[in-house]
Amino acid sequence: MTTVFVSHSPGQLAQYYGAKATAALQAIAQVRFNPGDAPLSPAALAALAQDCDVIVSYRQTAGDEALFAALPRLKAFVRCAIDIRNIDIEAANRHGVLVTQASAGFIPSVTEWIVGVMIDLSRGISASAALFHAGRPAPPVMGRELRGSTLGVIGYGQISRHLCDVALALGMRVVVHDPFAETGRAELPQVGFDELLRMSDHVVCLAAATKATENMMNARAFSLMQPHAYFINASRGELLDEAALLAALDAGTIAGCAMDVGRAPDQMPTPSIAAHPRVIATPHIGGLTPPAIEHQAMETVSQVAALMQGQVPQGAVNAQQAFRWRQGCAATAQP
Repeated sequence: MTTVFVSHSPGQLAQYYGAKATAALQAIAQVRFNPGDAPLSPAALAALAQDCDVIVSYRQTAGDEALFAALPRLKAFVRCAIDIRNIDIEAANRHGVLVTQASAGFIPSVTEWIVGVMIDLSRGISASAALFHAGRPAPPVMGRELRGSTLGVIGYGQISRHLCDVALALGMRVVVHDPFAETGRAELPQVGFDELLRMSDHVVCLAAATKATENMMNARAFSLMQPHAYFINASRGELLDEAALLAALDAGTIAGCAMDVGRAPDQMPTPSIAAHPRVIATPHIGGLTPPAIEHQAMETVSQVAALMQGQVPQGAVNAQQAFRWRQGCAATAQP
């Protein structure tokens, strides 16, 4: 029977994997779990996952050369997330380990988070609540409506497509910047990066994190934004020059910011940024809803089931190089 090691800690297992997926995985495989709360180093993971065929990995669990070399029986490293940047794919290829990733089950939840913080920033909801919680008077502040305002979306991926439709339904004007994707829709005009920054009341960053996009929101970018505009980062912390953001906030170059990601461990907002009075920061919860988590967790169950049946699972990244898995399939097929 296939043996699977799940790298989520006990607390992470309940919140980021769930009872339904856990039970479904146990129904098809022999499953072992991470017993501790500390993040697993590759050496610690290798010690716990000896003789396992598959690792189902939490988003912080790294897969590197040392891990794959230390686990000669390991056939697949199944990622319970989309982001696979902390997996050394070349090392996995050299050792013949199949790598898989999950698809985006969090599109509605992240979209709703973005709309929520746009309303919060525009109406001062968190700021007023904080004053009342502290026992201080909260002066009425004139708010702004989303209707009639301009939303600038950087990156036109799956979340952006859903967000654009929601924004249009709210009566917003939407402009998009993405040099690699076409909207194909007259109501979603595509503009240059600088033009988007100049014309938008809300700038939402949903670009992929690459070498080319690192620090794309820098001092120059913030200088192009309107003083009443808000910047919202729901993608990755690496896209933001944090010193430039702080300078822009302090100088009043922009009105405020909301972020669900940052450069702290596990993509958490950096504390010094989160503490700024013009910032709304949340601890990477944009995709943390039961349907979103269950979608990705159940995908890992389906991927393990496909592997056991000798099929290439949906979400496979390097099936052609996964010779350990293919050899295992061949051995199973022999009479």
